[in-house]
Amino acid sequence: MIYFLVTFAFMILVIVVMAVGVIFGRNAIKGSCGGAGAGDCVCIEKCDKRKKLDAEIEAEVAT
Repeated sequence: MIYFLVTFAFMILVIVVMAVGVIFGRNAIKGSCGGAGAGDCVCIEKCDKRKKLDAEIEAEVAT
């Protein structure tokens, strides 16, 4: 029973810490393509969102 209570308390602590991070506006975790650092795509094959972003950047450079 003690193991259950310790595990339960640890899980509650983890959830509380994650909630505090959300409350204070920490950036959400996102994928490598189009995430928080959208310029740092490390994908072998680019996703649609990254292709669109690259096209927009090239259009701005061309003008």
